[in-house]
Amino acid sequence: MSEARKKIVVIGGGHGQSAICRGIKNIEDVDITAIVTVADDGGSTGRLRRKFHIPAMGDIRNVMIALSPSETLLGNLMDYRFEDPDGSEADVQGHNLGNLILTALTQQTGSFMEAIQTIGKVLNVRGNIIPATTEVISLYALMDDGVIVKGEANIPDVCNHIRKVFYQNTVKAVPEAVQAILEADLIIYGIGSVYTSILPNIIIPEIREALEQTGALRVYFCNAMTQPGETDGYNVEDHVQALLDHGAPVDAVLAANDSLPPAVVKKYARQGSTPVTVTKQEHPYRIISRSLLTFDSDLIRHDPVKIRRAVEYLEEEKRD
Repeated sequence: MSEARKKIVVIGGGHGQSAICRGIKNIEDVDITAIVTVADDGGSTGRLRRKFHIPAMGDIRNVMIALSPSETLLGNLMDYRFEDPDGSEADVQGHNLGNLILTALTQQTGSFMEAIQTIGKVLNVRGNIIPATTEVISLYALMDDGVIVKGEANIPDVCNHIRKVFYQNTVKAVPEAVQAILEADLIIYGIGSVYTSILPNIIIPEIREALEQTGALRVYFCNAMTQPGETDGYNVEDHVQALLDHGAPVDAVLAANDSLPPAVVKKYARQGSTPVTVTKQEHPYRIISRSLLTFDSDLIRHDPVKIRRAVEYLEEEKRD
């Protein structure tokens, strides 16, 4: 009898989650589920969300493209952004074509979930893509000085230390997302903005409860660099503590141990971003240090090939 397929759930949003999905989509005998935040309210996503009162779809579009088997013409078109030379944001200017297609399908079918599944079939995505909720939600952040900021896109602009993120009203999770967590063998948080990409999923009560109940290994892929206005001065432990403070159980942390080119570090420093490092000797969770990064055009990025190797390592360890 063949060994049962392993189930991996990736929780997050933004380009970091896409990097993970791009890395693991070709691992054999694995079923992938991406649980994606819909709290984004900036750019093309925000405009469509306000006009049509639908959940944010930008991060979902990114994951769809990442889980497509190859860089197809349609996949590239999904990511195409109409130019907005004068900044007027009139008509289709500034919109991603994929966002417009998802909006049109949502209106046509009357179901955001059905629109995602339809495009997923057309792109032949290797995995399930599930929004954390199908509600139209607004993310709030409480700062250390007591100021409350509304809107995912506004939170990093305040340049204040975030105490917690929350929703003003109770948000219901998509049942399929909860079930995927409960049935998972491995759960990955990240990579990406801890407060505005990962935690918007976790603070949904049903998702948080499922993360506590699951028998899966729960692993956080930590950012390599701090994010100005969101995690200024954070080390690895600070990132993990933000997850723990919001109810996300963490069994292990993947931290990059690559040597960073000094010139690239200086470039990031000018933008207010610094390397994220492990600073303590003992932790209530396991620290796994691996080479995870690539450097391209003075940019620090997580390498999908190295991510795949890291996940295969985790899967092998779990089998042992």
